[in-house]
Amino acid sequence: MFDFIMKDILGTPAILVGLFAMLGLILQKKEIQDVVSGTLKTIMGFLILNGGASILIASLDIFGQMFEKAFKIEGIIPNNEAIVAIAQQALGKETAMIMLFGMVMNIVIAKFTPFKYIFLTGHHTLFMACLISAVFATGGVTGLPLIIIGSIILGLLMVFMPAMLQPFVRQITGNDSIAVGHFGSFGYLVSATLGKFLGDKSKSTEDIKVPKSIGFLRDTSVAMSLTMAVLFLVIAPIAGKEFVETNLSDGQNFLVFSLLQAITFAAGVYVVLAGVRMLIAEIVPAFKGIADKVVKDAKPALDCPAVFPFAPNGVIIGFLFSFLAGLLSMIILPLVGLKVIVPGLIPHFFTGAAAGVFGNATGGRRGAMIGAFANGLLISFLPAMLLPLLGSLGFKGTTFGDSDFGVIGILLSNLIKLFS
Repeated sequence: MFDFIMKDILGTPAILVGLFAMLGLILQKKEIQDVVSGTLKTIMGFLILNGGASILIASLDIFGQMFEKAFKIEGIIPNNEAIVAIAQQALGKETAMIMLFGMVMNIVIAKFTPFKYIFLTGHHTLFMACLISAVFATGGVTGLPLIIIGSIILGLLMVFMPAMLQPFVRQITGNDSIAVGHFGSFGYLVSATLGKFLGDKSKSTEDIKVPKSIGFLRDTSVAMSLTMAVLFLVIAPIAGKEFVETNLSDGQNFLVFSLLQAITFAAGVYVVLAGVRMLIAEIVPAFKGIADKVVKDAKPALDCPAVFPFAPNGVIIGFLFSFLAGLLSMIILPLVGLKVIVPGLIPHFFTGAAAGVFGNATGGRRGAMIGAFANGLLISFLPAMLLPLLGSLGFKGTTFGDSDFGVIGILLSNLIKLFS
């Protein structure tokens, strides 16, 4: 029963978000048909978002294989799912308990403090619970103390990270109805701060003037398709016709395959945005019940794609500049004695795109470029610095990717050493 609740219910992000929406609607004493409709549409919106993310990840994985083959780069590839899968073999029970009680702590802290945020990004809750387990276990803290301390830390992070970003989220969305619950928060904070001091808010990414002759680029899907087509069609010939057609395209012409993958990527972005719109349209009204009855004035803290629709051009710019920083970091990291971190397309797209939106909100185009570039440096250097602190978990060719995992992991590891 415990495994069923933890893995199949609370461990399934779509169901978790749907349960929160259902609770909110029930607390508002909505009619049964409204409860059913709102719950199903919330889950559906999340599944659409997740489906789009799967399309993106599949396309990015292919691009990543081409990239590695083209430049013959060997190094550590940050991937949250992979490191969590490895850690679960040794720390599955501890991770599950920290996740469960961390969510309870989130609600308690939100109820009794001014920080009224409910963290709804279930998979990131799992990832952070796993990181906390791994760092404490490596530092010699195990058993009940690990679960108690880990749960408190997780609950605090689930509230304070969205609170830290909320002033900038208000600038992005123009209101206070949602928050961002995603453990790339330090990257977004740095991006927004740099945008504020180094950018020009009056020149937004969304105001870029496009000549009539290329007016079709105003369509985000078309612009994204062309951007990715350039990247794929440059990398594919370097990787080699034989490699692509033998290992990736199942015999399809490597150029045609590359073009289709570029358009597939753009289709994935389109699906993600559609899912985000449906999710927000359903969960924000439903959440009013939780806000009124359980945690007064609570705000749902949603995954980072929630901000993508507010600056689609910023999404493209953010991804490109974050990835550019990742490429540059590959040259610098070995020079300073750190492991080479191969830029993972997935963290650079999702966190880089969000960083671009945050940077644009405070500093326009220049803010989006500088902020996303800084995010790219963070998610390259932080994983390299975290790697030796994870003990045996750090020798499997992968590590945690997003900025908060690096900051929190390094901080907790040093605190454990200080007090042990």
